[in-house]
Amino acid sequence: MYQSFIGLEVHIHLLTRTKVFCRCRSAFGDEPNTNVCPVCLGYPGVLPTLNIEAMRMGCMVARSLNCTIPPQTWFERKQYFYPDMTKNYQISQFASPLGQQGCLVLEGRGTDGKQITKKVRIKECHLEEDAGKMIHTGTVSLLDYNRAGVSLLEIVTEPDMESGEEAELFIQTLRRMVRYLGVCDGNMEEGSLRADANVSINLPGKGLGKKVEIKNLNSSRFVRLGLNYEIRRQEEMLDAGKTVVQETRLWNENRDETFPMRQKENAQDYRYFPEPDLPVFCPDEPFLKSVENALVELPRDRTVRMIKEYGLSAEQAELICDEKTGADYFEAAAAEIKKQMEAKGEISGQAVRIANWFLSDIKHILNQKGMALKDIGSFALNPRRLAALAVMLGAGRITGKLAKQCMEIIAAEDRDPEEIVRANNWEQLADPAKIAEVVRTVFAAEKKTAAELRAIIAAASGVPGSEKRKKTLTAYLVGKVLAATGGRADPKIAGIQVEEML
Repeated sequence: MYQSFIGLEVHIHLLTRTKVFCRCRSAFGDEPNTNVCPVCLGYPGVLPTLNIEAMRMGCMVARSLNCTIPPQTWFERKQYFYPDMTKNYQISQFASPLGQQGCLVLEGRGTDGKQITKKVRIKECHLEEDAGKMIHTGTVSLLDYNRAGVSLLEIVTEPDMESGEEAELFIQTLRRMVRYLGVCDGNMEEGSLRADANVSINLPGKGLGKKVEIKNLNSSRFVRLGLNYEIRRQEEMLDAGKTVVQETRLWNENRDETFPMRQKENAQDYRYFPEPDLPVFCPDEPFLKSVENALVELPRDRTVRMIKEYGLSAEQAELICDEKTGADYFEAAAAEIKKQMEAKGEISGQAVRIANWFLSDIKHILNQKGMALKDIGSFALNPRRLAALAVMLGAGRITGKLAKQCMEIIAAEDRDPEEIVRANNWEQLADPAKIAEVVRTVFAAEKKTAAELRAIIAAASGVPGSEKRKKTLTAYLVGKVLAATGGRADPKIAGIQVEEML
């Protein structure tokens, strides 16, 4: 039985408007080689200038990962040749990264169903420029330098994870965090969040084994599959008496296996030395304060708070907190309910109701309209209108069925719920005398059903199937009363009036 050691190097594109060392536009999907200039193309004699917003966003991530921001941080040149590196070196950080010695707590279930609770140490967060993109087609390789120089933050963990499932949860947790912070869109399919995974195995108590790196994993699922495959591959090699070679490998998603790419470089192979064209960065008090002011309540903390504050289940809170825009929408609706309710006090019942609406009906309507959750700010069914519906339902003014119909109309026609309820005469009928009149009309129309029901009630109790038949017929008559009132009659009062009429 072997022990596994997994560390991740996660690269995220920061959502800066311009690149990290020049003023070129930073955007995905533009025409190739249109967002370039002499600086990001590596022309001789040009000078880089640090994008302070990239540094601020990097420090936001570092602080959210419980890292320390040093009093001085600087950049180095990382020397290597590759066609997408126009300068033959990358401006990066090595000796003094902007974030140092942090941690991220993982909590959740892996795809294997096992509960995961683990504290993963963060070695560092460092800021660097991204390389360009190579497109291989047949015998031709094309180069797009739009991505060259884009602000890239690399988060490096210690080898604290032991399975592909833990690494997958780390990626998912980190992705949710950076989206909450608004510093990265987390679109792995576009390459704005990608990971390299380092894995080694050894006998328990023997320490780290020979490290193998799996490069450019662009989905959390591939991280899990690639690592679990590599662990099995190394186990089979050691069992056969072979030696694991330190190397870089790639993941083949079509064959579900890794294959060799190159021998793994060491730090000395990159010949780091301080970047002479960029001064040392010393974060002052106003800069550090701007970083702290930009931090937000993170998903894990928000989930715990919402369970306590609104009486939600753990599953409800986790689903709502998955996206910041969704959690903001929910909490805005809960605040509106508190404002609109005449009696102050407990709103947990209403909060659970809007949580259920949000996770089912609202998401369904958004999908129908082709809207993403991030666009919910422009949704016609805004928090104020949703709260008004919840208060009306809680006060017994409308039924649950009509409330859902009202949601559909609000989303389609951009109207207030009060106006819709009034125009359709949907206000719930709760006057026992008026409902009794409807019950009498229903009994007159359903004489045969009413007679059968009275006969069952009059008969001796204990007749097989009589109780079930009684419930069925009673429910049928109550349904007829509701239908006769267009669904407006209070079902409880309607049931009582049917019983009394019998």
